[in-house]
Amino acid sequence: MTRQNDIDFLGDFRMVIDGRTEGSEKTIEVINPATEQPVGHAPDCSADQLDAAIASARQAFMSWKATPIAERQALLRAIADRIESIVEPLALLLTREQGKPLADARGEILRATQWFRFYAEQDLPVGRHTEPGGQEVTVRRVPLGVVGAIAPWNYPISMALWKLAPALLAGNAVVLKPSPFTPLTTLKLCEALIDILPPGLVNALSGGDNLGPWISEHPGIDKIAFTGSTATGRAVMRSSAANLKRLTLELGGNDPAIVLPDVDVEETAGKLFWAAFRNNGQLCVAAKRIYVHDSIYDDFAAAIGKIARSTAPAPGEQEGAVLGPVQNRIQYDKVRGLIAASRAAGLGFLSEPGSFDGPGFFIAPTIIDNPPEDARIVQEEPFGPVVPLLRYHDIDEVIRRANESEYGLAASVWAKDADLAEEVAVRIESGTVWINTAHILSPSIPFSGRKQSGIGVENGKEVLLEYTGIQAIIR
Repeated sequence: MTRQNDIDFLGDFRMVIDGRTEGSEKTIEVINPATEQPVGHAPDCSADQLDAAIASARQAFMSWKATPIAERQALLRAIADRIESIVEPLALLLTREQGKPLADARGEILRATQWFRFYAEQDLPVGRHTEPGGQEVTVRRVPLGVVGAIAPWNYPISMALWKLAPALLAGNAVVLKPSPFTPLTTLKLCEALIDILPPGLVNALSGGDNLGPWISEHPGIDKIAFTGSTATGRAVMRSSAANLKRLTLELGGNDPAIVLPDVDVEETAGKLFWAAFRNNGQLCVAAKRIYVHDSIYDDFAAAIGKIARSTAPAPGEQEGAVLGPVQNRIQYDKVRGLIAASRAAGLGFLSEPGSFDGPGFFIAPTIIDNPPEDARIVQEEPFGPVVPLLRYHDIDEVIRRANESEYGLAASVWAKDADLAEEVAVRIESGTVWINTAHILSPSIPFSGRKQSGIGVENGKEVLLEYTGIQAIIR
């Protein structure tokens, strides 16, 4: 049995299947985006290994679903304690494979443990009523079975643990698949939990492009919880249809931020800069279209442009780094392509992407000056360190423009008049709207996309309904 003190956090990366670590015949090279050098090699899961993981999860589920809720809650607390005890080695590994500054990596892991502590205090709802004919009705929430949890590369630990905590509390077993770009920290975290988890309850599998479709198609998986792009989410939905898997899909966004004319320009520019560029804009709820009232546009542009020009990316392990590189070559090329298209269209720049000597997928925070609404940089989700700043003239106009998107994930409204800001917020077609802040995400706040931004909900007590089915008992 693997124990915490035996783990080499920076080498020998193995999957977790049925409570044991396991390698594979083939491996995937994982690249440090700051150096373009390998961090390590992750196993490339075979179809037989996936079958074995799902079979072990099914076996674990049969016992776990009958486990009293108090024991499930206790296990969630134990998982949180274990993760907190190994934050430092996990954070260093996360920085090396994902690129984000070490402080941000540490914060991601620590914040994710809050989900386990929150759900350790929750119970599954039970409803009771009496029918007019005298029948007594009990409505229970029952676990679904084996959950396939698929996490992205931008916040690999947060997005995995958002799924893992409520799924386990609800009584399910889990097969967890991290992104092939960032599998290493997830594998080590799950290895560190082996001695406190029932075998098979949580299996961690790494793999290439085949593994995700295998999971979403597999008849032994009862539910898919996926975070990623809208295009991939559609593919997951199609491949899950054969056996009517339950789905939670948290997908893309092109999140508008609306700045009303009464704001403190300098203060709001500082807050919105980080709303747009935190994690290098590689955040589904990053401010991706910033609409500023015409009367303050020039001052606001000067203020946010100044911040952008003075904030440079650096390797995540470097002292004082606040922005790292773009996570992978594919995304780096996509962002550079959007910037090149903006330049070819003759658009103005309030800050430039920069030119960097040496290796690494570095792009400086880049702000496009008032592009037309039909420009690619406005219509597409860049998912990187580039954002358009756009003028508007009146509230009805800006709300119309904000809503003219296939996405509806999150938005923000900025104003001294909070009542007016809320009047604007309720008219925006998105699952989350922040007022004078951004990125407030909590295990107690439901998070759900509209339109092409997703199906279902994560977080809040509501997510427990996503990981359970209804059973009505009538007597």
